[in-house]
Amino acid sequence: MDTSDFVIGQRWVSHSDTGLGLGIVTEVSGRRVTLGFPAADEERTYAIDSAPLARVIFQVGEQIETFEGDRLTVREAEDLGGVMLYHADDGSDTLKQISEVRLSSVVNFSAPQQRLFAGQFDRNGAFRLRVAALQHMERLRASPAQGLIGARTQHLPHQIHIAHEVATRFAPRVLLADEVGLGKTIEAGMVIHYQLHTERARRVLIVVPESLLHQWLVEMLRRFNLRFSIVDQDHYGDDYDQDSEEPIERDNPFEGQQLVLCSLDFLTRNREAQKDMLAAGWDLAVVDEAHHLAWSPEGASPEYQVVERLADISRGLLLLTATPEQVGVASHFARLRLLDPARFHSLEVFRQQEQDYEQVNQVVRRLLASSGLPDDNDQAVLAGWLGDDLPNLMQAEEPVAAIVDALLDRHGTGRVLFRNTRAAIQGFPERRPEPVPLPCPDLYADAHGMAALAPERAVADEAWLAEDPRVAWLEKTLTGLKREKVVVICAHAETAMALEYHLQLRAGIRSAAFHEHLSLIERDRAAAYFAENEQGAQALICSEIGSEGRNFQFAHHLVLFDLPANPDLLEQRIGRLDRIGQSETIHIHLPYLQGTTQEAQYRWFHEGLNAFAESCAVGVAVQETVMDAWQAVINGEDGADLEALVAASRTEADRLRALLQNGRDALIELNSCRREQAQALIAQIEEEESSVQVREFMMEAFDILGVDVEDHSEHADILKPSEQRHTGHVPDLPEDGLTVTWDRRQALEREDMAFMSWEHPLVTGVLESVTSTDLGKAALASMSVKGLPPGTLMLEGLFRVHCPSPDALELSRYLPLSPLRLLVDVRGRDLSAALPHDRLNDLCSNIRRRTAQAVVPKIRTEVETMVGHIERLSADHLEPLREAALARVKGFLQPEIQRLEALRKTNPAIRDEEIDFFRDQLAMSEEALARATLVLEGIRVIVTS
Repeated sequence: MDTSDFVIGQRWVSHSDTGLGLGIVTEVSGRRVTLGFPAADEERTYAIDSAPLARVIFQVGEQIETFEGDRLTVREAEDLGGVMLYHADDGSDTLKQISEVRLSSVVNFSAPQQRLFAGQFDRNGAFRLRVAALQHMERLRASPAQGLIGARTQHLPHQIHIAHEVATRFAPRVLLADEVGLGKTIEAGMVIHYQLHTERARRVLIVVPESLLHQWLVEMLRRFNLRFSIVDQDHYGDDYDQDSEEPIERDNPFEGQQLVLCSLDFLTRNREAQKDMLAAGWDLAVVDEAHHLAWSPEGASPEYQVVERLADISRGLLLLTATPEQVGVASHFARLRLLDPARFHSLEVFRQQEQDYEQVNQVVRRLLASSGLPDDNDQAVLAGWLGDDLPNLMQAEEPVAAIVDALLDRHGTGRVLFRNTRAAIQGFPERRPEPVPLPCPDLYADAHGMAALAPERAVADEAWLAEDPRVAWLEKTLTGLKREKVVVICAHAETAMALEYHLQLRAGIRSAAFHEHLSLIERDRAAAYFAENEQGAQALICSEIGSEGRNFQFAHHLVLFDLPANPDLLEQRIGRLDRIGQSETIHIHLPYLQGTTQEAQYRWFHEGLNAFAESCAVGVAVQETVMDAWQAVINGEDGADLEALVAASRTEADRLRALLQNGRDALIELNSCRREQAQALIAQIEEEESSVQVREFMMEAFDILGVDVEDHSEHADILKPSEQRHTGHVPDLPEDGLTVTWDRRQALEREDMAFMSWEHPLVTGVLESVTSTDLGKAALASMSVKGLPPGTLMLEGLFRVHCPSPDALELSRYLPLSPLRLLVDVRGRDLSAALPHDRLNDLCSNIRRRTAQAVVPKIRTEVETMVGHIERLSADHLEPLREAALARVKGFLQPEIQRLEALRKTNPAIRDEEIDFFRDQLAMSEEALARATLVLEGIRVIVTS
């Protein structure tokens, strides 16, 4: 390096201190050069022959920024006496002439070769990590299991099928109506997770009854790593007047977060909140307990009106209800008209269509039962639905399956309604109620009405713990079941706290408390203590939230210390143990005080609803029918007749169950769980989850990004940020560390551990961070190979297809993410096939940074030559990549357009918006792909030693 290398006005960057920014030569004197660094407000003088500096020259196509803040794209670069003059494009009709003297001193080199020359190169491992991240992201985006990986749930076919079928639609609008215990919340969570993961939705609102807020919050966080924010009255306060005409100036709480959870009661009461909610706009809205929304042709309830307004402004809508349509055609129609008011516009028309569907339903049942071709009468019915397609379908290799599949697509509510029943799914355990009548102590003589369901609340803890026979019975029962895990549920946190304290300290029984006054971390610890087999708690004493959002199916004994008023709440309690996969009979222990409200409620549940021995989907409907008589019995009113209440409830429950059974829709049940398709999906999900690749990738990432890993136990580790961590590269890692498991089974048992999968936020965050930042874009490595003289240079270049387009096109699903890799030497020979990437990784090793910084300036000319070689070679690959992406787009979109157009003729449930969406997607995708280019994504320079 001699004096002629430096000219006043040139821009250089320091190898040894890139934080100084872009320097400008201010003086060249003898053997010294002085540079000013405006960004750092410093001036430094270097010896010319050893200056740790790199010349900065921007190439055509690169972005530059002036000190005035203007951003331009270089179209031509001209050397004027050693100082560069850039002819740059700012979007106007004429090019601007920008001398490098005017460039901003704050610089971020994005081109790989610029980073290399500026000394901003990384370790060899960072380059490997970048390639691996891109390869994994492409593989995962092409997988049918995308969006369904890593949920902390059992892989149940009916849930996986519904999640995949619904989530892959554009703006899905469906009714999820599985029976109690089949996991509608999980299905909704899977749909939400998929839509967010694939960026089909960004803003999601969940609206639930007040009592279910916490359950949903926990379910979304624990099972799907989705952090929802609750918006409630606390965001508004009590000091504003809802009737005031004056506008209230405040931020919209619903716009502050992308994922929001709130109660329907709150939205109905608070008109200001309702306005804010509607103004915020949503990609997907979820409404739970939708059967409580009252509607008739004459009018609608305030709650229904709120949801109707939400349905109007939300692109996607999921309605959840455990009450199928046979409980009331009008109420069923009311929910369907929320999903598609244009399609479901008349109750009378809908009643007639439902009768037509029932005729087809009977044909389908006969076909499935006989497995033979339909007779003449059935063919006549089917012809009305399938038209000219019927003869071809009857000639198929499996005609019954072909006919049924065609009917599923054409069924009137088949696209908007999904319902699975316990009878169809099966696999549930036996429930064995074990009542324990106990004498009522004098302590509770004054307890009446609803308060008598939990009489201890009106008495000091010391008194009821000493005299309530349920406490002594519980001690004795737990002692007798000392090898068994027991879940105890009572209505109130205060009861649970007192009981757990008494059992632990007075009776010496290992127990843990689980209630709303504990933080989420404390609840996790309690649940983990209970889950431990050897030294864990025998009993988990829960308040009502123990019946929400947790899975304790490893326990087989449930003690209901008291009984709730609501049948659905009872089913939720039992549902903590009564789940698919429960391996043993569930023993439901029912201590109650004789001659009190507790006994009346026990008999009503047991004799009137049979709610302990069997899942009761009709409980709330029965309670609404007999409400006056039930309240009279509970309140002990004169003339109240428990026997008559029980008899009337039994008759009504039997009637509703018969309606449900007789009205079971074979087509809808088939469409709600296509088992073979679901099993194939499950196999792909489990292959991704059980693969060691995710742990291997993350361990390499942790090493490079600065995360310490400590062994916890088999399949589990403790992750902690190290002092050398790269800020921002490992999002979602708490400062105090995180315990993780890589094993699905362990994740289901230990909810205190994070389940690491390809779709856990920490993993997706690392993938995104590595590929969207400059980490690993430039690297220098050494290699020793026999036959190659020391000092031989090779360059490994990575190209990605760059295709600017709206996110809604989802072109990343079709474009190859895995980089195009080329390996050349200085003479331009293509060595890509001779030395594959993995083989090169085995041969390469790091070069000490000080040595590398000395080497880079000496090989700059050769590197620039090799970059030119790979850019010329890459040009031949662009068109095939572009054509392959377009073929994938057409292969997905054109059949879907044709299918929907054909179905639209017979099934008005197909919305015009769905077809238009796919048409627009295809047209815009073709236009965007025509503009695709190849961009140099990273380089690794290899020097033989």
